[in-house]
Amino acid sequence: MTGKDRQDRQDRWHWLLPSHLVAPDGTTRPRRTVRDWAVDTALFLLAALVGLVAADSSAEYSGPTVILLDQLTGAAACCALWLRRRWPAGLATGLSLLSAVAPVAGGALLAALFGVAVRRPFREVAAIGALAVAASTLQVFVRPDPTINAGIAILLGFVLILLVTAWGMLVRSRRQLVEALRERARRAEAEAELRVAQAQRLAREAIAREMHDVLAHRLTLLSVHAGALEFRPDAPPEQIARAAGVIRDSAHEALQDLREIIGVLRAPGDSGDPAGGNRPQPTLATLDTLVAESREAGMKIVLDSTVDDPAAVPAATGRTVYRIAQEGLTNARKHAPGTEVTVTVRGRPGDGLTVDVHNPARAGPVPHVPGSGQGLIGLTERAALTGGRLEHGPAPDGGFALHAWLPWPA
Repeated sequence: MTGKDRQDRQDRWHWLLPSHLVAPDGTTRPRRTVRDWAVDTALFLLAALVGLVAADSSAEYSGPTVILLDQLTGAAACCALWLRRRWPAGLATGLSLLSAVAPVAGGALLAALFGVAVRRPFREVAAIGALAVAASTLQVFVRPDPTINAGIAILLGFVLILLVTAWGMLVRSRRQLVEALRERARRAEAEAELRVAQAQRLAREAIAREMHDVLAHRLTLLSVHAGALEFRPDAPPEQIARAAGVIRDSAHEALQDLREIIGVLRAPGDSGDPAGGNRPQPTLATLDTLVAESREAGMKIVLDSTVDDPAAVPAATGRTVYRIAQEGLTNARKHAPGTEVTVTVRGRPGDGLTVDVHNPARAGPVPHVPGSGQGLIGLTERAALTGGRLEHGPAPDGGFALHAWLPWPA
């Protein structure tokens, strides 16, 4: 038997028992639980009771030999009910044929029909039920009961078979519904775990982008001014003190930013901002502060903004503009030091915001500063998440240009 066939058979059995158990060796024959034993015992006793009533009734008009055969046949039919879980259809078919000549097998037949209705498809249940009705009708003429009218006997047999079959199908429908609800609950739990995993992955990616955006700017200042001190040991004391102050301030800010991000990793807040913390987040209104800080570090920057009220820009959009400008200034400081960087911000509600950062090519050799290019990739993703776009690449004059458009709802 292939694995697929075994799984198909297992699926057919899976909903049949309240225990939903399968044999330990992987076969599909289920094991009886305590509840199963109780149900089987109750059906056995009920079938035996019905058989005793039928035997007592037929004893009034049957001879001793027929009575003995009826008793043996009834006992065998009741004992055969213990096989109804393994061979429900075959047992019900056999008992239907037997009941045509042995009224004492009627109780066992009803129990077997109940098992078939619970376990087999409707087409098979209908066929076996029709056979049972035919056998019940034939019994009226083969073993007539003089105390009951033939029409009433036929009608009574038909009603009993119909009621037992309907009861079994109702039980089957209920079990299928319970199993469907269980499967839905398992699927919902799996989907919830998947959503949690995706949320954690998105949070990690957001934190990684934020760490790069926040720390790259500070560490670049450290690298540039440390390099200046290394190559200009004879610089005037004022310049050395100024560079040392920038290094100290940048290191302090970098450590504070890193401490806040690590704090978010250890105990994330409810704000949903991966770079949360107690410090206010940068917006378009703080772009002037970024430019001033970079100018103090020795950069030449031209800021051209036509946004009259930066505070009116949505916080998420303004923070993205700030990060784009920060990344552009960081890249210009690393790859084109000494050049004049132009930062242009245009836009109004309904039209969106455009951000351009441009720096010309540096005259002379460019000092090597390590970089992975992950900052621009992260900014492109950040802009796409807000519904905007970001483009970057070499400018016609040999420099580097960064252009972004972000939505600004009216």
